[in-house]
Amino acid sequence: MKNQSTLPILALSLWLLAACKTETLSPTPIPNKPSASISLPANASPASPSSSQLKASDWSQLKEWEQDTLLPAWTAFLQSCNALNKQLLWREICKKASTIKQPSNGAIRHFFKQHFIPHQVLNLDGSDEGLITGYYEPLLKGSRTPSQQYRYPLYAPPDELLVIDLGDVYPELKNLQLRGRLEGRKVVPYYSRAEIEKAPVSLKGRELLWVNDQVELFFLQIQGSGRIALENGEILRVGYADQNGHPYQSIGKLLVQHGELPIEKASMQGIKQWGQQNPDKLTELLHQNSRYIFFQEFPNNLSGPLGALGVSLTAGRSLAIDPHAMPQGAPVFLSTTWPNSNKPLNRLMVAQDTGSAIKGGVRADFFWGFGPEAASHAGKMKQKGKMWVLLPRNYSSHLQARK
Repeated sequence: MKNQSTLPILALSLWLLAACKTETLSPTPIPNKPSASISLPANASPASPSSSQLKASDWSQLKEWEQDTLLPAWTAFLQSCNALNKQLLWREICKKASTIKQPSNGAIRHFFKQHFIPHQVLNLDGSDEGLITGYYEPLLKGSRTPSQQYRYPLYAPPDELLVIDLGDVYPELKNLQLRGRLEGRKVVPYYSRAEIEKAPVSLKGRELLWVNDQVELFFLQIQGSGRIALENGEILRVGYADQNGHPYQSIGKLLVQHGELPIEKASMQGIKQWGQQNPDKLTELLHQNSRYIFFQEFPNNLSGPLGALGVSLTAGRSLAIDPHAMPQGAPVFLSTTWPNSNKPLNRLMVAQDTGSAIKGGVRADFFWGFGPEAASHAGKMKQKGKMWVLLPRNYSSHLQARK
């Protein structure tokens, strides 16, 4: 009885801690009538959304769906199947997808129409439009050993970092993880970015690499993955391993609020330029984002950086989404515009990643890939957009069965 009576207090305290990235198919009949809008369960898992509304739609609502070149998205979807095969709902669809040995646009389009229904993603207030940003895989210069030139470390997760899954105590808090550390017998928030960088005593020995640029390291943490070029010519791939549990704060938004940058220049490029012009203010600005990312090394033979789904991302076809808003691994049709323009950008994507700033229904981060062009697009992208998630035809009955 004593343990039961203290559980609400423990949960509340941890909650407060949280507050402190084939062959051609033979034609078969395709049903035209979509299923009813999906009623989402409150205790949904990351594969079953709970923070958005999904409205059954029609393929005709997807602008340029018939003109899209689908092979890159198909390749990305097959990557998703490496993870989705573990779920009964997706296993049969992925099995059928694997039989298509020489996919054409027509065959792929037919496959999706045969097995999926598009559902428009709505925000909780019923609106159908949201923010679409971009990210990429940066390249930094680094070293295995520290020096005057290479003095900014990338850390592996510290041993003292606690990751607490509240779902083990309260089912209604499933998928909510909180992070902290022990101070005596008390669980307290883990160190902030400022505390880590000013006195990283507890992280000594956890250094993976050192890089030569403070700002580039900061943006590597925001992107979640990247490559490090060593002096001997070796290229290493690093990616997200964990984080300190502090909330994310956009420094671009802060610069705009404080009158340091006009809103049209609050891009990655604009922030870097501001840092070059204001070196005495830079560290203080970066510390305003208390969230800190820890890294791990990944094999160099990956086709792309690993997303939260655990599969390699595909440039121009992978999206970071809120996993409580739509299923990870699902195809998503995105209707937005190219960075800093009104030129339409309508294409099939795949939800394969997440991000600390990607919260809500119509909200996504577009993965642009690797290199200067990808960096330019990602840094400038802040567009309005709409999304349709393609769900298996039996998805609604699957959710009903889980209730």
